[in-house]
Amino acid sequence: MTAQFTRENHYVPQSYLKRWAGLDGKIWTSRLLVPDERMPLWKPASARGIAKHQNLYTRIAAGRDTDEIERWLNEEFETPAQASIEKAIADERLSPQDWRQIIRFVAAQDVRTPATLHESMKRWGTDLQTTIEEILTETVNNFSEAKQSGVAVETSPSPHAEYFPIRTTIELLPGVQHGHLGVEMIAGRGLWLFSLRHILTKTLQVLFTHRWTILKCPEGMSWLTSDDPVVKLNYNSAKSYDFLGGWGSVGTEIYMPLGPRHLLYTRIGHRPPDRGTVLSLELANCFQRFTAENAHRFIFSSDQDDRLPELRRRHVSAEAFESEAKQWKNWHAQQTKAEQDLLVS
Repeated sequence: MTAQFTRENHYVPQSYLKRWAGLDGKIWTSRLLVPDERMPLWKPASARGIAKHQNLYTRIAAGRDTDEIERWLNEEFETPAQASIEKAIADERLSPQDWRQIIRFVAAQDVRTPATLHESMKRWGTDLQTTIEEILTETVNNFSEAKQSGVAVETSPSPHAEYFPIRTTIELLPGVQHGHLGVEMIAGRGLWLFSLRHILTKTLQVLFTHRWTILKCPEGMSWLTSDDPVVKLNYNSAKSYDFLGGWGSVGTEIYMPLGPRHLLYTRIGHRPPDRGTVLSLELANCFQRFTAENAHRFIFSSDQDDRLPELRRRHVSAEAFESEAKQWKNWHAQQTKAEQDLLVS
C-alpha cells in the first residue's frame, strides 16, 4: 500500500494548535501582515487551514518529489510527543521519557517554521560566501600537506549531504602543477532542510542537559501562541532584550506554550521554578508580550484578546501581502528549478 503524499505542510502541527480550539473546533487567529486595515483583528479558523504552506518541506530526490522530511518530522517528533504533552497539560506525573519527547517536539518546532527559514536565509546572505571560502582554503591546505607528507587524506561524505545540491569544479591550468577549485551551492530550501536535519539529529542533545519546568498563567488569562511558538529570550531589562538566544547559551530563557494554561520553560544554567508554579499577572503579561513580539505572521488564541494591539501592532500593506503570497505560491517551482539548473549547468 502506497502512503499518501503530503504537500500541505503544517509547520505548526494541527495536533498542537487544536489545544487552543473552542467547542466549535475553531482557533482565534490574528494576522500580523494584512492588506487592509479594515480586516478584523481576530478571525476563527480550523487547525487544518492555518500555519501551513504547500511543499514547504518537499524536496527532489532521484528526479522526483519526496515528502520524506514531512513524514520524518511527524514520525520522530510530533506523534511520539502527543501523549506526553497531554499528560503535562493534565498535570499528571511525567517520566524522564515524557520530558524527552516533549523537548524533542520543542526542538523540531523551533527549526521548522518559515520564521526560521527567513532568518537562516538572511544569515546565509551575509555569511555563506565567507564560510565556503574558509572551507575551500582549509581543504586545499589539507591536500597540499598530504601531498608533501605522502599521507593520504581521509574523506567521508557529510551526513545528509544529499539534501542540498552542490557543484564542485576543478580547473587545471596547462603546463603548471596547480589549478582552481570552485564550489557552487544554493542558499535555499535544500540547505535549510540539511540544516534542519543536522540540528535535529546532533545539536538537539544539548537541550536534554537543561532543567525544564512547566509554568501556569494566572486565572482569567490564557497563553497566546504563534506561528513561531518557541521563544529564545535574552533578557537584560524591559528596554534591552532580544530573541536571538541559543540552545546552549547560559542565561537564555527558552519557552513554548503547550496549551492555553501550560508553558514549558527553562533558563539555561539556572534552577527553574517548581513545576506548576502560577506566575504573577505582571510576569505572565511579559511572557504574553514576548510571544506576540516573536511571532512571524500569525498569533493564535483560545479567545479574542482585545489587548493584542498593545502587545504587537500588525503591518498593513497590500503590496507586501500580495508579494509574500506570490513568493509562497512559486516557492516549490523556483527552488526546484534553481537546484536542477545548478546540477545540469
